This record gives sequence, structure tokens and C-alpha cells, in this order.
Amino acid sequence: MTRAWVNQAITKIESDFQRSADTHLLKLDIPAFTNIDLYFKDESTHPTGSLKHRLARSLFLYGLCNGWITENTTIIEASSGSTAVSEAYFARLLGLPFIAVMPASTSEEKIKKIKFYGGQCHLIDDPSMLYQESHRLARETNGHFMDQFTFAERATDWRSNNNIAESIFEQLAKEQYPEPSWVVMGAGTGGTSATIGRYIRYNKLATMLHVVDPEHSVYYDGYIKRDRSITAISSSKIEGIGRPQVEPSFMPSVIDTMQKVPDAASVAAVLFLEKILGRKCGGSTGTNFYGVIKVLRQMQQQQQSGSIVTLICDDGSRYLHSYYNESWREMHNINVEPYLDQLELFWTTGQWFEVEWSEID
Repeated sequence: MTRAWVNQAITKIESDFQRSADTHLLKLDIPAFTNIDLYFKDESTHPTGSLKHRLARSLFLYGLCNGWITENTTIIEASSGSTAVSEAYFARLLGLPFIAVMPASTSEEKIKKIKFYGGQCHLIDDPSMLYQESHRLARETNGHFMDQFTFAERATDWRSNNNIAESIFEQLAKEQYPEPSWVVMGAGTGGTSATIGRYIRYNKLATMLHVVDPEHSVYYDGYIKRDRSITAISSSKIEGIGRPQVEPSFMPSVIDTMQKVPDAASVAAVLFLEKILGRKCGGSTGTNFYGVIKVLRQMQQQQQSGSIVTLICDDGSRYLHSYYNESWREMHNINVEPYLDQLELFWTTGQWFEVEWSEID
């Protein structure tokens, strides 16, 4: 019965994929830079509304093919929201119970989405206990802990199979600069940056990968020092990216450059993006966009032409009570005004000024 059920489960996931169109690649004109094209890979249009839809599909297929998921398996995941939303969707598709182990600070909108897909939310006050709680629940329910932070980089086929990298480059094929100068993105599990970095190398492309890391995350320090043992006490306020420890799926060797981004800059960037894109995006998209600005400045200084690709990771409607709420920003001492002025000036004129910032853990 198990093999027959697994076959049916894989067929259901593949059928769901076949019914889903690819995500759009949006082009945005830059007033101050007519020789540089900017594209946003809009991952918010997946059925579950985020980049993590790809990861969840891969993790389920990986678990099914490894024999870890059967018709009676409870699915457990440690997640700040978006991965849990997507995994709840696939668990419901297969008729499996799902439990998300999440920080108590996770946005209300994400919790509602998980429950909408039939999942349970196990909230804990101490984010450092996510793994322990997930393993405990997996033992008690005789379930499977998906462990996105370990398996993200190996569950996805980075050579092809319509992974996000292959999709980006196919969609750029008829553009003025079909081989982008840079791809800019953040690291949550590290799986997507690993997929893109490997794909670039496998296809012998000249594209560079720039990874942005939010305040209070240790990926940047782990990359600079090549030290996977670094940990942080505080946690990032930018949901979906950044970690207090260097996760197994993070692959620094396939990243060309990294950048640490202040939380206030990430939040200011999503507010600025709403103005120029006409839509709300999540905080991680703001971090991505602030990284794009750094790459733009570098290309400007070196008088380079070309294209840049970044990601819209999820929709901003999930963060109406946080990033888009002035009271929330004040409560968390996030002053966006200096960064809004900085971005406005650079976007329209190409001129730049620094905003003083130092990270305090």
C-alpha cells in the first residue's frame, strides 16, 4: 500500500505543478540609469504566495522518494511562516496532518494562512528552540521533520527541472542583456542561493551572485570569516531571511559577494518599492532591493552596462501589521526616513549619501 500511495502522492504533486504557470519576470525602468536593466522575478504569484512554494514542493518530493513520508506521516517544519504556508498546502494536497513550529512573533497573516490550509501552528517564545521542539513533535507523532535548513540545498535539482535559476535565464533569453551581470537575493535556508550559484557555474556563465543578509543574522559573518560556528543572540526582524546560526544549506563557496543590510534600510526599501512598483512586497524583498542599489552603484562607478535580477519573495499583504504599520516600526526603533531620502535621491539622480548605522547584538 505504501509504494502505491507514494506513487499517487508524487503524481498529485506533479499534476499540481503542471497546472501552475511559471512566475513573471517584471522589468523596471531606472530613471537615473538608462544603460542598466532591472528585473524582479515575482515569486509571490505562486499558489501559496511566496518563493517557498518551490522549496516545499522539492522537500515533499525528496521526502517521498527517500521513503520518509508515507500515507500516515505527520509533517513537522520549523519555519517563520512562508515555508510553513507552502508545506501546509502540499500536506493538505496529500491528506497529511501538518504542524508548523514557529516563533511567537510570526505575523498574524502567515498564521492565518497556515490554518487556512489545515495546518496547526505550534508557537514558541524562544526561537532558538525551534529545532528541539520540531524533533520532539516528530518523535511524539511518529512524524517527519522536514528540516528545510538542512535539506533545502540538496532537495532541489540545481542543474535544470525548471528550478528558479533555469526559469530566470530562459525568461531573459530575448532581452537586451540575456546574461545578467548580477543576481541579487537574500539567504533564508540558503537553498535558493545554492541553486542559483551552482546553476551559474554549471552553465559556465559570467553572472555574479550577490547575497544580502539582514541585521542580526550571521550568514554574512560566516561568509567573511568562513566560520560555520558563529551564532547570534538577537534574531532578524526581516521574516524569511537571516538566521542566528549558519545553517547546513548555506553554501558560501557559490556566492561571489555578500552585504549586511540594516533592518531600517530593508523596511524603507519595501515602502519605496510600493511607490515605484505600485504594490506591497515583503521585508525580504526590501533587503534584496537595497542590495540591488549597491550593485547599481558599483556598475555606475565602473561605467558598466548590463542587467540585474532580484526576487519578489512574497506579497506585502502578509505584513500589514508590521513593516507597513508605523506604530510597529516605532515600537521596534526602525527609523525609515533617512533611508527613504537616500533611496529617492539615488533612484532619481544617481547621487548617494551614507546613512550612519552600526549593528548592536
